[in-house]
Amino acid sequence: MNLSQETKYIMNKYGITANKAYGQNFLIDEDVVNSIVKEAGVTKEDLVIEIGPGLGTLTYVLLENAGKVISVELDKNMIQILHDRFALYNNFELINDDILKINMEELISNNRNFKNIKIVANLPYYITTPIIMKLLESKYDLESITVMVQKEVALRLTDTPGGDETGAITYSINYYTSPELVLDVPKESFMPVPKVDSSVIKLTLLKEPPVKVENEKFFFKVIKCAFLQKRKTLVNSLSNNGIGSKEEIESILEKLNIDTKIRAEKLSLEDFASLSNMLYK
Repeated sequence: MNLSQETKYIMNKYGITANKAYGQNFLIDEDVVNSIVKEAGVTKEDLVIEIGPGLGTLTYVLLENAGKVISVELDKNMIQILHDRFALYNNFELINDDILKINMEELISNNRNFKNIKIVANLPYYITTPIIMKLLESKYDLESITVMVQKEVALRLTDTPGGDETGAITYSINYYTSPELVLDVPKESFMPVPKVDSSVIKLTLLKEPPVKVENEKFFFKVIKCAFLQKRKTLVNSLSNNGIGSKEEIESILEKLNIDTKIRAEKLSLEDFASLSNMLYK
């Protein structure tokens, strides 16, 4: 029985349909499932926290390779399926809750016996960014985050700051992690078939940020304000959003040998660090 047949069987058995409200599209490509686990580098020394296991397609391969898998599933309709499928696995734990609301610090603290803690997930597209940013900004003791996301989002997340796909989040990702796009996944790999293609990205968390900033909160505020009016120059975007006067910003850019007519997406991470440090009061 292939994954497509197995998925249909499980859905029919439990009377399940893909829930649009939760952004559910079930993965039915066995090669993609195996590739995700391989790219995540999962071993028996790892605790894997899986977000949104759904029917458990990825969960099964994770359980075979990891020391322990904690699956966090919001949809109550999936809980009995997951309990039934993995009842014989002694390295499986299931939490029926919202990943954004659980006490992740406590979860990690209770599993300190594992060498590495890795996040692996096929994320609902509508909540991709909030989940990734919560995991990074909370500075949990994670080794890596390997997730499936919409391809367009993957390109933005893994771009080099100043590149063609750069957005505000690109700088945050590169501040906290070393990102890479590891796998493209066609939409036909899912049931039901979504409207867009997907990609798997791996974010390896850095021990230290690649740049030094005077105030991290202000640094990210500068980046956020710089992108609020993306069609305007950096000077106008920042000054219009309360980050210094035009004269002050232009003066700092000149000292940094940066074109005063530059747009936000053309700055490097180092440029934003230098700029925010000089603006910080």
